[in-house]
Amino acid sequence: MAKVVLGMTISLDGYINDSKGSVGRLYQDLDELRHSEVLKESIRNTGAVVMGRNTYEMTTDPDLYADNYEYQAPIFVLCKKEPQKHPKENEELTFTFVTQGIEHAIAQAKEAAGNKVVTVIGGAITAQQCLKAELVDELQIDIMPVLLCGGIKMFEHIGEEQIELEKLSVREVGERTSILFRVVK
Repeated sequence: MAKVVLGMTISLDGYINDSKGSVGRLYQDLDELRHSEVLKESIRNTGAVVMGRNTYEMTTDPDLYADNYEYQAPIFVLCKKEPQKHPKENEELTFTFVTQGIEHAIAQAKEAAGNKVVTVIGGAITAQQCLKAELVDELQIDIMPVLLCGGIKMFEHIGEEQIELEKLSVREVGERTSILFRVVK
């Protein structure tokens, strides 16, 4: 059964975007990141992706995902309502819009991923829902050395229950520090 890895880039003060909603300062190193072994390894190991609707809509044209997106795998988009136009797909990259909640999105992604990893990316709400529902096996947190001093915090609204983590690895990718944790269940 596939394991679920939640990946997120945050500022040193824990924000996933600035007070204007921009993620620009967190991805100043995007070219370097694209060529890093950390991202290449994640792409190789990923069998399916779960993302929130806002992350899906970050691109101006969703048809660009096919053949251009790093993760050429089935993508499950958590949303309240399906888009009017279904985006372009290819043999590896398909889209499923899941309106029944995070548990359904993760279950479908696990089935599609087989023995590979389900990678959950982008979006604080999606990440928080996964953590609250105890669906995450590993947490891949990349920390950029910037202080955004406002925006959306990654670890707000995850409930009152303590989440125990075990550090698995720490890697440097240019300016970012990439830490992999196992969620102790």
